[in-house]
Amino acid sequence: MKNCWHRRRAGIAMIFLLSLTGLANASKLEDIAYGNDPAQRMDVYLPDQASSQRPLLVMVHGGAWRFGDKKNRAVVKNKIQRWVEQGWVLVSLNYRMLPDTPPDQQAKDIASALAEVQKLAPQWQADPKQMVLMGHSAGAQLVAIIATNPALTSAYPKLHWQGAILLDSAALDITQIMEKRHPKLYDRAFGDEPEYWRQNSATHHLHAKVKPILLVCSNRRSDSCNQAESFSAKGKALGVATTVLPQNLSHLAINSNLGSEGEYTEAVEKFMFQLTNFKNQP
Repeated sequence: MKNCWHRRRAGIAMIFLLSLTGLANASKLEDIAYGNDPAQRMDVYLPDQASSQRPLLVMVHGGAWRFGDKKNRAVVKNKIQRWVEQGWVLVSLNYRMLPDTPPDQQAKDIASALAEVQKLAPQWQADPKQMVLMGHSAGAQLVAIIATNPALTSAYPKLHWQGAILLDSAALDITQIMEKRHPKLYDRAFGDEPEYWRQNSATHHLHAKVKPILLVCSNRRSDSCNQAESFSAKGKALGVATTVLPQNLSHLAINSNLGSEGEYTEAVEKFMFQLTNFKNQP
């Protein structure tokens, strides 16, 4: 019994230590409000080194438009260790979700959050003009629709970002999904109205002024890479700089592994640095 207790204490200590490793060279500003709802909050991870030109990486978690959290280890841990330690400011967003808030309103939350990030950036010694958007899964769909549909950001005329990174979104063309057999989660999110499907399809909203987009997709899921390739082809035809990056990783690993050492992280990082004026690339 005593040995069991010691093992349990050791396990708890290890979990505690692991939870700290992501903040070894960073400080955290927690639950900054960008709206009145308790879900409209963001965490900000700041590098220790002094700078007045830090770029911003804004992360939108996934979770079928229904669950997920800005604090999840898969969302932030490796990204903190890789990019905050290099000098980036990482902002991780929460937003209102289903069943109370449909995806089009979730996207408006993201737009509001981005405007607040840009406003507060100078307080974090960050450059508000050097902002890169990133989202995983449902969060990638939200980032994609923000990046392509100017109506969603029309209330914030000064809002600006350099580009977007979509981590394994299989929901860039909702209409295409709904017209075939599909998981029930899409019905719960997007209902049965074709106009609503179209409204929430980033592929439909592509236009020539869209900023560069990197589409990471799991080649273990045919729907993800197929949607990415279709989106990219339409974007390129319009003159948009789109790149598809297939990875032999699971849907979850595409998010959790990003920031760890390897060619995948290096490819995403190269895109990030090409978008910004930041000179601290290792």
